[in-house]
Amino acid sequence: MSSLTYDLTLAGLSVGSAAALTGIGLIVTYRATGVLNFAHGAIAMVCAYVLRQCVIGWGWPLWLGATVTLVVLAPAIGVALERFVFRPLAVLGSDPAQTLVASIGVFVLLVGGAALVWGQGARDDAPELVSEDPWGQLAVVLVLAVGVGTVIRWTRFGRELRAVVDDRQLAVLGGIDADRVAAAGWAFGAFTAGLTGALLAPYVRLDPYGLPLLVMEVVAVAVTARMRNLPVAVVVALGVGIAQSQLTRLHPSGWGEPLLQAVGANLFVVALLVAALVLPRIGTRDALPRTATARVPTPPGAWIVAVVLFLLPLGFAGSDLHTSVQVPALGVVLLSLVVVTGRGGQISLGQAAYAGLGALFTALLAAGRFPVLPRLPELAALAVAVVLVAPLGLLTGWPAIGRQGLALALATFAVGVGVSRFVFAQPYATSGLALDRPAGFDGDRAYYVLELALLAVALLATRALRRGRTGRALAAMRDHESGASAAGVQVPSLKLLAFVSGAALAALGGGMLGMGLRAFDPNTYDPVRSLLWFAAVVVLGADSTLGALAAAALLVGLDAGARGGVAAALIGVLAVLVGRFPGGPYEALRRAAAGLRLRREARLTPLGVRARAKLRPAEQRAPGRPALAGVTAASRARATGPGDTEAAAGTGTRRKQPAAADAAQPPQGPPAPDHESVTGGAGGTYNPAEGRVPTHTPAPAPTLTAHALHARYGGFQALDGVTLTVPPGQITAVIGPNGAGKSTLFHCLAGTLRPAHGQVRLGARDITGLAAHTRTRLGIARTFQELSVFPSLTVAENVRVGAEQGRVNDPAAVDRALRLLGLDGPVRTLPAADLPTGTLRRAELARALAGSPRVLLLDEPAAGLDSTEVSALARVLKALAADGTALLVVEHDLDLVADLADVVHVMTAGRIVASGPPGHILDTLGTLGAGEAGP
Repeated sequence: MSSLTYDLTLAGLSVGSAAALTGIGLIVTYRATGVLNFAHGAIAMVCAYVLRQCVIGWGWPLWLGATVTLVVLAPAIGVALERFVFRPLAVLGSDPAQTLVASIGVFVLLVGGAALVWGQGARDDAPELVSEDPWGQLAVVLVLAVGVGTVIRWTRFGRELRAVVDDRQLAVLGGIDADRVAAAGWAFGAFTAGLTGALLAPYVRLDPYGLPLLVMEVVAVAVTARMRNLPVAVVVALGVGIAQSQLTRLHPSGWGEPLLQAVGANLFVVALLVAALVLPRIGTRDALPRTATARVPTPPGAWIVAVVLFLLPLGFAGSDLHTSVQVPALGVVLLSLVVVTGRGGQISLGQAAYAGLGALFTALLAAGRFPVLPRLPELAALAVAVVLVAPLGLLTGWPAIGRQGLALALATFAVGVGVSRFVFAQPYATSGLALDRPAGFDGDRAYYVLELALLAVALLATRALRRGRTGRALAAMRDHESGASAAGVQVPSLKLLAFVSGAALAALGGGMLGMGLRAFDPNTYDPVRSLLWFAAVVVLGADSTLGALAAAALLVGLDAGARGGVAAALIGVLAVLVGRFPGGPYEALRRAAAGLRLRREARLTPLGVRARAKLRPAEQRAPGRPALAGVTAASRARATGPGDTEAAAGTGTRRKQPAAADAAQPPQGPPAPDHESVTGGAGGTYNPAEGRVPTHTPAPAPTLTAHALHARYGGFQALDGVTLTVPPGQITAVIGPNGAGKSTLFHCLAGTLRPAHGQVRLGARDITGLAAHTRTRLGIARTFQELSVFPSLTVAENVRVGAEQGRVNDPAAVDRALRLLGLDGPVRTLPAADLPTGTLRRAELARALAGSPRVLLLDEPAAGLDSTEVSALARVLKALAADGTALLVVEHDLDLVADLADVVHVMTAGRIVASGPPGHILDTLGTLGAGEAGP
């Protein structure tokens, strides 16, 4: 027994050593560049193939082949990736998630390239770099771990490496050669990948798909170590390797035997699931870049072309028609990614699992082998399979509630790998399983017609999720998750809807694919396929249904030849370039054509310019950016009264001037209608032309109160017993230096941060534990210090989101809010992505007002506005307060605070140190010299 234990321990040390090498390489690359290298396993596979080619194919000595492969080729691959793929992304300051898409592209490219060069068959003659004795491998791992740890902790290069990861631009300004540091990290990471591949190849299946996936399964080692701690990574790798080996000695009987065997053979997958779903998250800031998912305009006539192309196979015969059968089915699967990734903005690397479950459940139901349910006809089995798989979308939807970017990518990838290993690869689930086509659709042509009908249904379902209120809410969540929640969008529920709908569509496509192939083939739904499908959808336009259909045709058509891998290689190249062409190939071609197009515009001579100036009256010229309330200087004078009009100063500071001076200025925007009224915060109306609130103002809003709030960030006390009251009908302002806790207080009131202690109440109701979207529907609206508009939506659609998700669902509120903020002209139909900051500030405020809030929280609302817009903003806010709305303003502009606020609170070091009328507070600050330093 002791001999068996010893032998199994040695075998576990061998596997654990290879896993530790992977963990070391991933950690070093991540610490040097901030990139989780999803291509690590693909680099290992390529190096293993090259070593085999040198030794077996060309007859080189082992030492020479290993030197060329590990010392020359592997580091060269890492340096090339850093120089040509990831350095441009880092220099351009792109979203970190674009590096994730690019690394997946490199993975797909290397896998496809290896399949093209060496074929897709498995090889079992890879040369042994070291003997089976694990002590040599373990020694290599320990030496590398100690060496790398010493370099990172104690050397100048290690300090430079940490500085580059923390802030690349600041490190460059400090004199650090960030490119050299990143290149060194990539070279070492690629070296460890090549060494891992060379060590594993003799003992596992060497093929373009199996080895990369096997290496990526042990990413759990690096995640468990928080992508930082090398000793933890080594210990976890060796421990899991030994435990996996020891489990093989257990042979229980009954139902537990296949489960234990599956766990024993895939303990690293179990560790990946635990690390991705249970352990604290990493990479939460890396949301999928909007530029990679925003909808690309459909070319004119594109749908006609698509319909014609999809009808063409009806005229095919033989193998051509049989191959074409796969295209509509795969198109349905990729439409699921359009819903989840393109519209919802969620990274999903596990869609192949849901497609495979759809095919498996269809086969089990049609064969009468599904528990409890009877045998069903194929079409009925497909429908029931979709219904059964859809709720399983919660496997990835639930982790998505609290995860974004890298953390979500790992969670969805882990689920996909887990389903593949514990369901598809187990004989008890798939042995002897056959799948036929529905009765009456046995032939390829008839079945293709059925697929087209099901594809049309999937397109309609996708369109329903991309249009109307749900579509706008999904786009808002994709563009700005916090802003969507503040607008009242129920983000957690919407994420679940996206993943459940995506799972249903993937299951439908997977079942169609299985019936088309007349079999359930687990390899068709391998996790590597998920990476390929995700990359294909992203690079061809994630929010484009046409892009998904084009990707399906491309993937099937290019791999229909004698050699597979062409489609993967092409998709990999496009994914690598996603940082340069985020809108996809069509958008890149469209912009290139627009740039090359000659634009010959008639230009006036200087004489013509002077003549036009004399002939065209000043009041008929096109106005500049409209003033905030859409009123002229004269009407503003009427609204504010004599002697209270503010003129613009070059620095943005406003000073009191006579009304006549303001009236003498040229008009700043279109005149407001004489009898236009808009809904106020508490349900009353405000007439911007008259500048007054009607006498029939309804009951005021409830009071928002905060009592003894405490909040901490790590060891920093952000709030220390803050008590605050925001009464209705008043404007309450909070000022203070940076770091005083103003934003933390704001987040606690809005629901985006839960205080450690204390209570937040709206009237008599305790809302401390309520989410931000729930508070919005109770009547608490907010704006953000940094713009929270939804760039892919128009201005009117941005405002409509607030109207649909706010306290009162009033469609007419959209037009009222747009008129109030001067956005009711042509600007209402423009995408928010291309508008200036001042216009976006007004759009954000209009969105907040469209939900008829009772409490309005404004975080630096004047940021980015010119003095004319700030003056109009002040009048609107005063009218809202007079209408009964409770307003809280966090603002650095003391002039605006003095003009607006009824009560001012001064915060310092997480406490309110002074409160009172603005005149008294600001005079006191001026006496103390705080006014010169600024808040």
